[in-house]
Amino acid sequence: MSTGTYSPKPGAAPVGRMIAAQTALETRMLLRNGEQLLLTVIIPSLLLVLFSTVDVVDTGEGEAVDFLAPGVLALAVMSTAFTGQAIATGFERRYGVLKRLGASPLPRWALMTAKTLSVLVTEVLQVVLLTAIALALGWSPQGNPFSVLLLLVLGTAAFSGLGLLMAGTLKAEATLAAANLVFLLLLVAGGVMVPLEKFGAAGDVLALLPISALSDGLRDILRDGASMPWADAGILAVWAVLGLGAAAKFFRWE
Repeated sequence: MSTGTYSPKPGAAPVGRMIAAQTALETRMLLRNGEQLLLTVIIPSLLLVLFSTVDVVDTGEGEAVDFLAPGVLALAVMSTAFTGQAIATGFERRYGVLKRLGASPLPRWALMTAKTLSVLVTEVLQVVLLTAIALALGWSPQGNPFSVLLLLVLGTAAFSGLGLLMAGTLKAEATLAAANLVFLLLLVAGGVMVPLEKFGAAGDVLALLPISALSDGLRDILRDGASMPWADAGILAVWAVLGLGAAAKFFRWE
């Protein structure tokens, strides 16, 4: 008696296919969430249009959009990689979604990889939209696009680590409040809409924040044509190592 051939063959799918499927699911869930769209698309777009067309903040010499566009790109990265991811992951943890996914054939590291890839896909959409809006407002970007890409990746890693650390250690309600509060504080004091020079001596301390490093680094490249702001890249790299390392160590799945 032959054992026969059974199709489909029982067993888990290849890890690569599982990550791709989870990434697509995470991206669809993010784009269908009205609150997430408000944070990731609508608020950055409105801020860019408003402050570029209305003389509200003194952005120094040159066109306001040349100062604001890099800062809004940094804000978009923070809204997706930090605020949005922290809130979504925090509530997934509270409702037991992460616990159940952690018990599935999808490895936990692969789940975190899928979440990171989902963030990157969303950021690509944000960058394309905000760049189109900024160009329509008269923006004239300069610099090396590969340097811009490196800063965006470092900023994503830094904010993603901090977001996962918050989501994996605080209760969901506390994560919701803290993530939104941090978003508002860094929007005001992170060099996004207001030059750090306006904060006097405190500006030197604020410059060490990841949002400030990302904003200033992008501004150095896209407005001033600098090759690579290594000091800002170094700050982002330190935040990325600290954030991701702490998240890996202290993240609680239940």
